[in-house]
Amino acid sequence: MSHLLGAGLGRPQGVRPGGWPVRLQHDDVLCRPLQRQDARAWRVARERNAAWLAPWDATVPPGGDTRPTTFDALVRSLRRQARQGTTYPFVIEVGGEFAGQVTINNVVRGSAMFGSVGYWLDRRFAGRGVMPRAVAMVLDHGFARLGLHRVEIAIRPENSNSLRVVEKLGLPEIGYAPGYLHIDGDWRDHRLYAITREQVPTTGLLVRVLTERL
Repeated sequence: MSHLLGAGLGRPQGVRPGGWPVRLQHDDVLCRPLQRQDARAWRVARERNAAWLAPWDATVPPGGDTRPTTFDALVRSLRRQARQGTTYPFVIEVGGEFAGQVTINNVVRGSAMFGSVGYWLDRRFAGRGVMPRAVAMVLDHGFARLGLHRVEIAIRPENSNSLRVVEKLGLPEIGYAPGYLHIDGDWRDHRLYAITREQVPTTGLLVRVLTERL
């Protein structure tokens, strides 16, 4: 059973102007804002999945900006960016358990109305269709309530799990970017996928993902 705020391209009920903060849910998969109370669950999930996530995690190149050194500092930074409308950090819960994150970041307004999406999942929940549903809900909300026109997802060619997510979402591949992001200690090539509001089905991406599962 679906209890989804932000599904499709209509105007969802009960959402503040600007579309943040918000809770998006389909059956047992919930996307909600990251909060300080997530500290322990976040650390446990990251430690448990350290080896699995390391090949895909962004790293800071020499001379790059340093990252927040504590979880509280991370949450404060992301909340500030959310208020500014440049980043929207969602926690993914499955059946009430912390399962990962999906974030709309690098949001550019003005003439672009563009954002990029990144995500990670606790390996315990892999293979259950969690991430395609979570990303679909977040993208539907981005187009319907956050005013985005175009969203991009960059994926390392070796990351078969992430490639399956964009395949299920039906996102077109638009190019190949050598040395696109600093990942796992070096500059890595990425395949680029993007979708515009006009390319989204009128029923939304979540419905596309659910239909693909049938």
